[in-house]
Amino acid sequence: MRNWLNESNHTVIYTGAGMSTESGLPDFRSSGSGLWQQEDPSKIASTDALNNNVDAFIDFYRTRVLSVKDYKPHKGHHILADWEKQGLIKSIITQNVDGFHQKAGSHNVAELHGTLTKLHCQSCGKEYNSEEYVNKEFYCECGGILRPSIVLFGEMLPQETFQFALSEAEKADLFIVLGSSLSVTPANQFPLIAKENGARLVIVNREPTELDRYADHVIHGREIGKVLAEWNS
Repeated sequence: MRNWLNESNHTVIYTGAGMSTESGLPDFRSSGSGLWQQEDPSKIASTDALNNNVDAFIDFYRTRVLSVKDYKPHKGHHILADWEKQGLIKSIITQNVDGFHQKAGSHNVAELHGTLTKLHCQSCGKEYNSEEYVNKEFYCECGGILRPSIVLFGEMLPQETFQFALSEAEKADLFIVLGSSLSVTPANQFPLIAKENGARLVIVNREPTELDRYADHVIHGREIGKVLAEWNS
């Protein structure tokens, strides 16, 4: 694998929930422990909830903002940041909203589902730091509701970010998936787009994915941080 990294001119990393769970954060879809096993997303993490069930919406997302602050990037995040500085990787496409890639030092990060590290006013669009939620400040100076700058159920992916990710997938000659079940559309199309454009595809995930059969190399059942550390040695 290290040889593939060294040979590649445009390596793109794609990360999902498995990248964050190694830092201790709970994910959404795991059987039994996933957050969506405990909450109905359509009732709590949707545009409908924001408009019609504000107290429950704010309570849920304040808990998520606080939980992110209880954890930090793991060694895998830091290795990726070092690789970017060395020019080994060009960009990171992530489904995660915790901001851990940036906290570890990565810069060229496309956050497909937005970020919990920022808030914005639903009415006027003014941006705020997530500390507002920590301090129980839930309303903009204009009177509008402050919401996390993430993609809710019922919303489109941010188009500028999506187009950047698409362009990166098309340019990649090595595309590495880390910790994604590759079950969420349209985000799971990027590995296939990379493959169709001639890239080598590597998938590292605890469980098998639907796209394993297209991959040039697959690793199951291992911690991402340990795999990246091996490739880094």
